[in-house]
Amino acid sequence: MLNQIRTLLNIEVKLEEMKLENGTVVSADTFEKGSEIFIVTDDEKVAMPVGEYILEDGRLVIVEAEGMIADVREVSDEVPAKETEDLEEETVETEVPAKVATEVEAIIEAVVEVIAPVIEEVKSEIEELKKQFSEMKGGKKKEDMSAARKPIKHNPEAKAPQKKQMQFAKGQFNTTLDRVLNKLNK
Repeated sequence: MLNQIRTLLNIEVKLEEMKLENGTVVSADTFEKGSEIFIVTDDEKVAMPVGEYILEDGRLVIVEAEGMIADVREVSDEVPAKETEDLEEETVETEVPAKVATEVEAIIEAVVEVIAPVIEEVKSEIEELKKQFSEMKGGKKKEDMSAARKPIKHNPEAKAPQKKQMQFAKGQFNTTLDRVLNKLNK
């Protein structure tokens, strides 16, 4: 807040600048808990997003609220940084008793016996559908299409229907409707 007042009064505020491990330049009043931290770009300063960051000097900066340093500490084996953690998958091998292995094999064989005929049936149905599709796609379908389709011919000599002229009785008193209709027919 004090820095905001200083900037409003045009008093020069000096911020510490440091680089992150990836080369990004960040600035803060001091790199201590509770101070504001920003990412320095060409045009402006952007509040640092929430996360853990490693400075070039090896310190770990933890940002829990956007733009606020929650903690600064040395990176050690006890508190590894999120970016440098190498998680290796552990494979656990256990020995399966022979009795269980034979039961699993029997179950797999029973499932294969049940599913195999169904798979063969589906394959035969697919082949039958492919044959039907190729027959429909063949010459029989093209002949039907060409016979049903007639070419469209343009006839420029065709005359448009003429408008019929309506004539009203003469010598009568012209009403408003008569006058409108007379003007329309002119």
